[in-house]
Amino acid sequence: MDIVLYIGMFIGSLALLLFASDKFIDSAEAIGLSFGISPFIIGVTIVAFGTSLPELATSVAAVLAGDSEIVLGNVIGSNITNIALVMGLVAIAVKQINLEYNIWHIDMPYLWGSAFMLFFMVQDGQIVLFESILLLVGIVIFLAYSFNAENDDDEEKESVSPLTYLWLVAGGALVALSADWTIRAISELSSMAGISPEVIALTAVAIGTSLPEVIVSLNAARKGKTSIAVGNVLGSNIFNTYVVTGVASLVGPVAVTATMLSFGLPFMIVMTILFGIISNNKKITNWEGVLLLFFYAYYLFYNFSNA
Repeated sequence: MDIVLYIGMFIGSLALLLFASDKFIDSAEAIGLSFGISPFIIGVTIVAFGTSLPELATSVAAVLAGDSEIVLGNVIGSNITNIALVMGLVAIAVKQINLEYNIWHIDMPYLWGSAFMLFFMVQDGQIVLFESILLLVGIVIFLAYSFNAENDDDEEKESVSPLTYLWLVAGGALVALSADWTIRAISELSSMAGISPEVIALTAVAIGTSLPEVIVSLNAARKGKTSIAVGNVLGSNIFNTYVVTGVASLVGPVAVTATMLSFGLPFMIVMTILFGIISNNKKITNWEGVLLLFFYAYYLFYNFSNA
């Protein structure tokens, strides 16, 4: 009976996640366009931060519960998943991603900067108060620059109803809630199948917290809004590094394990650099999507073989 219950919970929460992400995308785009903001910046800010709420919630809860080693594992795993799995699936789904916006203008350098900053910050095995504040200042600068650079006051804007704002809040909340239910269902089903908790933490939970990015990006790509899909991945990774790490380390000490330093962080750096290289010509092709999925398969294989 427990298996049937959790299978039903998984199917129901996944269906809710699909519905909520669809409403979240539509309302976020409508509100952003009403302020003269481009679809890419909508994706890199509003949509990205909304889909990263599960990472923030689970990381803060982990610190409060005394399991702070989950925080960096969550950030690193989610960033790798966003680039390798999400972008790989989107590129294959739409055959080729054509970027209307030059992400090397500010977003990709900022993403690279956030990855390298995190890498060097944790080499001493800890994140001190000054570094936590520095991370949060970094996200404020990024947001200020993004909105100022893309806000076009001369563009004709369409007003939106209060219901659109309600759907934005409700959609974001439902995305986070349904993702949490999905994670619980996956974890329970994995436990019943006899899979070790360590493997569950490295795979099911990491993938579960990235489900909003997967679903939202694929839905955006399906609607022809690839700018939102790419912006979602960029913004989510920037949010994870600056906000999730910064807020969690303010709540309490964040543990840094040897595995993170020896494999997780270097692999995240490699994937971040690769993301920049393949998007340099303002397009991501089908075979590049396959390459990203190959890297993700290797990442999962390494985690399973070393768990």
